[in-house]
Amino acid sequence: MTIIEARGLTKTYRSKSGPVHALAGLDLSVPRGSVKALLGPNGAGKTTVVKMLTTLIKPDAGTAFVDGIDVVADPKGVRRIIGVSGQYAAVDENLTGFENLEMVGRLYHLGAATARRRAQELIDLFELTAAGNRPVKGFSGGMRRRIDLAGALVIKPKVLFLDEPTTGLDPRSRIALWQVIKRLVADGTTVLLTTQYLEEADQLADDIVVIDDGRVIAEGTSDQLKAQIGGHRLEIALVDAAHSDTARGILARHGAGEPIVTSDGRGLEVAVDNGPLALQHVLAALDEAEIGLHDAGMRRPTLDDVFLTLTGHKADKVAQQAEDAELEAIS
Repeated sequence: MTIIEARGLTKTYRSKSGPVHALAGLDLSVPRGSVKALLGPNGAGKTTVVKMLTTLIKPDAGTAFVDGIDVVADPKGVRRIIGVSGQYAAVDENLTGFENLEMVGRLYHLGAATARRRAQELIDLFELTAAGNRPVKGFSGGMRRRIDLAGALVIKPKVLFLDEPTTGLDPRSRIALWQVIKRLVADGTTVLLTTQYLEEADQLADDIVVIDDGRVIAEGTSDQLKAQIGGHRLEIALVDAAHSDTARGILARHGAGEPIVTSDGRGLEVAVDNGPLALQHVLAALDEAEIGLHDAGMRRPTLDDVFLTLTGHKADKVAQQAEDAELEAIS
């Protein structure tokens, strides 16, 4: 059963340089009790989708429902059943972790005793018992993100929106937060997650939607998306760039796409379906052609690989026009 349903979402901002289309007819469907990841670079439209579904901005066109409630017609009804954790921890640094959560409970009119009880439950759930009575300004980045996420759960929401929740965290803190999110989903929470990390979507999501320029350009499970661009990337580094054309031909024969060659001609890579077998064949062919290597190996696809294959450009080169235009509109 679907708990989030959006059709034809459109949003255009007016900037000094002209209209910027943040969303251009985006469709989205999220089954109840699942994790859906919106994958894309900055400026792709991910945050705009979240802001619409959480009633912070209105679409210029299209419809959106959360648990059957129209986000435009009944925004208060939507807010009563959702939790939101944005890109940056929204906490009061001068309050303790416990006090931050108690304050959120009071703002939701839970009552003093209930707010305190719920705050302590979340402190324990997020393994912050030892630090719960310390001011947040002394927390690490990972602890701040956990407190922020805890704040989004004070009312036990049916749907949790996480907008790039691990951006800026070190690997250890990121993994710890992933474990927390997995426990929430196991308890029945539906999660809509935006991220720039394919690995994060791979770890958490049942299904992934790839967004670019305000449109859905691909959708499927992690394995399905990887299959579209090749399950692995095979990379080699040549001793002599003069062998680049020959090596490129070898990679083309054993790869699942067009090989990419670096500007100096020494580095080559290609998507492959069966990584270990393809690597064996490529190394054998290069040896037979007497082509020397500095290095050779495989790696899993990255966000850049996904975008380069699906859109023809890398994620880090996507313009920030939509975000800049939104800031202009706010100011």
